[in-house]
Amino acid sequence: MSDSVATNSSERIRSLEELARCTDYSFVESLRADPQAREGGQDHDPRQVFSGHFVPVTPTPISDPKYVAHSESLFAELQLDDQLATHPDFMRIFSGDLSQAPELIRKAGWATGYALSIFGREYYQQCPFQTGNGYGDGRAISVLEGVFAGQRWEMQLKGGGRTPYCRGGDGRAVLRSSVREFLAQEHMHGLGVPTSRSLSLYASRDETVRRPWYSEGSFSYDPDRMGLETVAISTRVAPSFIRVGQLELFGRRARKGEHPEALNELEMLVLHLIDREYAGEIESHLPLTEKVLKLAELFRARLTSLVANWIRVGYCQGNFNSDNCAAGGFTLDYGPFGFCEQFDPNFQPWTGGGEHFALMNQPIAAARNYQMFLVALLPLVAEDEDALEKLQALYTGFSTVMEEKMEAMWLSKLGLLEFNKALVDELLALMTATPVDFTKFFRALSDIPEDIGALEVSFYVSASQQGVSEQLMQRWDAWLAQWHSLIGERAVTDGTAAITQQMRAVNPKYILREWLVVPVYQAAYNGNYEPLRQLQTVMNDPYAEQSAEIEAQHDRLKPEQYWGLGGVSHYSCSS
Repeated sequence: MSDSVATNSSERIRSLEELARCTDYSFVESLRADPQAREGGQDHDPRQVFSGHFVPVTPTPISDPKYVAHSESLFAELQLDDQLATHPDFMRIFSGDLSQAPELIRKAGWATGYALSIFGREYYQQCPFQTGNGYGDGRAISVLEGVFAGQRWEMQLKGGGRTPYCRGGDGRAVLRSSVREFLAQEHMHGLGVPTSRSLSLYASRDETVRRPWYSEGSFSYDPDRMGLETVAISTRVAPSFIRVGQLELFGRRARKGEHPEALNELEMLVLHLIDREYAGEIESHLPLTEKVLKLAELFRARLTSLVANWIRVGYCQGNFNSDNCAAGGFTLDYGPFGFCEQFDPNFQPWTGGGEHFALMNQPIAAARNYQMFLVALLPLVAEDEDALEKLQALYTGFSTVMEEKMEAMWLSKLGLLEFNKALVDELLALMTATPVDFTKFFRALSDIPEDIGALEVSFYVSASQQGVSEQLMQRWDAWLAQWHSLIGERAVTDGTAAITQQMRAVNPKYILREWLVVPVYQAAYNGNYEPLRQLQTVMNDPYAEQSAEIEAQHDRLKPEQYWGLGGVSHYSCSS
């Protein structure tokens, strides 16, 4: 694959014709289409897909689209002029209509199948045919791949209509979930967490779909009403959208010999993944077995770093199945995600989830996904006993690497140079018992306070309100004294100002709290997008000390009225 197509660094792409010249469809040109695909991408009904890496599908445009938002920072990285976001031709393509695209832009997109495993166990019942051959991109359709400023990106419409994998669904996304994902992806990028990105968001002026959700003021655990919601299409961008579940599907077909080309198709996909995501780290001249082993090692490093980063910022993926795990090692699929406010090791915002995907259990969930990643690769090295032993050793060593990444993360958050397990364990116990706001606590700690009073801004019930026992406060005092003694050793050489600066660089001031997002998408339903853009600006710069007005509005403990509120404290993944 060639990455030679790029724009001059001093120029901006200002038209679709210029955008089209950056296209380079490596996925569809290097891999195989489903041989049973329907001509022209008119493939919108649920069916089984038995082979091939993708199905050509034309998106279903949303009716009468209007501009909601775009990412100025991502546009700048791609060298796209901001005015493109509101240009009718650009809006047409990224709201699902490829029919009038310039010649170099394909008139059909593509959807991919994948398998599903949950916590290391294969599942078939989510497939309507009970075979696993009907599960995949039910409403996500990639429409463009190209090289922009020397970097390869794939652009995918979420909510772009039905595909053969839609399982009877309507293929649509609603404005509520689209706003959440749009904001979250760019916020995570601002937090320094590897992630897919948000390009644009458009909503229909008149198209609606019916979805279950929560009545206003409802404390119901599950959605308690059905309502009409505005249809929207967001475009998410990533180096590729290859998932662990995708590798699983092809690994399973090869393992079971489901068709004559199954093993070859697995090899093609794995080599394409290496080319797209690991080309700079895996030399092209290596034999296949060595490439597979290096891929397994590199993915382990990325996945463990990713999960440590998630916990660093209090992010819970909520539904960390293998199909929601990017093989490139970044955050993908913002469905039932959430950011922890009151610290709870078992924080899980999704009503359909469980403790196995809770905040502090994410390292274990990652290990299960890594296990399925390795299982998918096994057919490629099945005859090589040495390679099989090395893959087993990589899996066995996952917990050690994960622990090392977690220890390094805690060191950075606490400003320390040497890991002290007892100190961290006691802190987590105190934060749970008190209770404490995860983000506000570590930001306040970054200022290296002299006494516990300065940290009480993060307490949901303060000692002055007699909500924290004297015994608990004594434990806090003892913990802070121990931490101070360790920080003091470092301060001798580095100085406290340097330590504060380092801690503030990893402990954000602002986090995407759900009660901040809800009024934003509610305003968007009424055609007011200004609150969304304001929140976007704040959350894209989460480590900065911003204005006093912004701090007063966004740097707050969760207000009492939102505790237990459906759609805020907990929510289904209805979208």
